[in-house]
This record gives sequence, structure tokens and C-alpha cells, in this order.
Amino acid sequence: MKKFIFEILFTDTKNADAILVDRLIEEIIVVGSILGAVYALLALGFTLIYGVAGVVNMAHGALFMLGAYLFYGFSVQYAKLEPLPAIILAVIVVGIVGSIIYRIIIHPVVDDILAVMVITVGLVIVFQQWITFPIPYGFGPSHVSVPPLTGLGMTTILGVRVNYSKVLAVGVSAAVLAGTWIFIAKSKTGRAMRATSQDREVAMLMGINTERLYMFAMGISASLAAIAGIFIAGGYTTVATPQMWMHPLSMSFAIVILGGLGSIKGSVVGAFIIAYAENATAFLIVGGGFLASSVAFAIMVLVLLIRPRGLFGKRVELEE
Repeated sequence: MKKFIFEILFTDTKNADAILVDRLIEEIIVVGSILGAVYALLALGFTLIYGVAGVVNMAHGALFMLGAYLFYGFSVQYAKLEPLPAIILAVIVVGIVGSIIYRIIIHPVVDDILAVMVITVGLVIVFQQWITFPIPYGFGPSHVSVPPLTGLGMTTILGVRVNYSKVLAVGVSAAVLAGTWIFIAKSKTGRAMRATSQDREVAMLMGINTERLYMFAMGISASLAAIAGIFIAGGYTTVATPQMWMHPLSMSFAIVILGGLGSIKGSVVGAFIIAYAENATAFLIVGGGFLASSVAFAIMVLVLLIRPRGLFGKRVELEE
């Protein structure tokens, strides 16, 4: 920062303006890329269960919240594990919870979209109320401090200072996104998911157990939400609150509708578009930080007016 100020003070105005613009662009690119990677991870889980089973899971944000709280519980409040075992255990537990939610609660009404949405909204309230129960039955009504995922060191990317937790979040997000794409595109189960999303009846005639596949897809979706929750809470906010599910759910909606429901490529592209737009608003407009969240929905509405199915949406099926 001192070097930045020195450059502006001891250069002419034209050069100072150029330096300022370059630095702002670097900030937008770096910060937007980091946030976009985590947004993509969050939206991928939402679009996966919709693409496979046609389930609009309103409890996706609650599973995001559950992942962050369980990581805190396993690493601080109860088990006092190291970060890596705590992350793995929290992701596995949330994945199991997601599968159970599908089998017991969603499965009986899976063909009724409105009923699924109402039931999963109810689940959000249940999870939120459970979180606020006093210790040891819950985590209490106030926020909790989530431990950082790495040390407190910083690194420099394109001249922008970034802490190690955010770098780790990007690396993990990229690895998980790539792994999920390879799994869906190349594995037998992934091909079964794509076949089921295209035509459920034909898939059943081919011997695919669709209900078991839906449970599995819900478990993966929940695990992806948990990973996003852990890395946002541990790498960005450093806190978890009983209301933290709201923003992730709204972002998931905006991203998958912008990219096209059921399109994995659309979810990734939509996540980065919204992340860059949010950061550009925050950096370039006075008071833009208060407008950043609304930018996502403004972009979504604009795209839908031009292309009602979203950027990559063609039909209701899981696409690569």
C-alpha cells in the first residue's frame, strides 16, 4: 500500500489515473476469481440435484450452514480435531443428512414441485431453530467464531494481498469442480445420472435404480454445499450465524437461473459473472458494497429477459 501511494504522489496525474485503474482491475479480477470459485461450488450442488431429480431444494442454504457449524463443532466445541479431519467428517455427515432428507422427506412428494419447495423451506426453519438451541443440544443463538483453515500468512497475486485461507478455498473449489465434472462425464454412476435426467422412464427400463440414484445425488449436493459453507466461513467471514443460509440460497438461485437450470457449465460461468459484477460494483461505485448483492439479481433478470432459459439452459436435464 505504501508503494502504491508513493507511485500516485510522485507521478503525473495521467499516470496516477492509469495506475489506479490498473490496480482496481487487478483487485476485481483477483477477488472476483476467488469468490467466483466458491460461488460455483455452492451453485453446483443446487443445480446437480435439480438436473438429476428435478428437486428445487430450498434447504440448500441450510446444508451450507450445517457444514460450517459442524466444522466448528468438530474442530472447536466438541471433538477439537485438526482442520482436515474436521472438514472431512463435517462433509461426510452433511452428505448423509442430505441423503436421509431425500429418502424420508422429499421422496414421498418428489413429483410435486410445490410440495418439495414448501417442505424444504420448513427444513430450513427446523435447522435454524436447532442451531440456536443452547449447548450441548445446539450451538446457541449468537454467532460462533470459525477457526481459519490455514495460518494467518498472506501471499500476493497480481499485486493483490490475499490470505492463505482464500487461496486454499480456490484450490479446493477448483479440484472439487473438476472432480465432479469428471465423475459425471466419465463414471458409470455419472452417466446413469445424465440418463435419468434426460428420461426417467427409459432409465428405469434400462435397469437404473432411480430412487437410489436420487439419494446419492442429494448426498453429493449436500456435501458440495457443506464444503462451500466450510470454506466461506473459514476463509472469508470467520464466523457462522443461524441466519447465514439466506445469502447462499439467494446466490444459488441467481447463479443457476442465470446459467440455465440443470447446466453445470452454466452454473460455473454464472458464478464467475456474478462474482466479477459484485466486486466491480463494490470497488467502482461509492457505497457499492451495499448494492453488491442486488447486482446478482439485476443481471439474472436482464439475462432472462433476453434468454428465458438462461445462458446455457436448453432443456430440463443434467448437462456437462
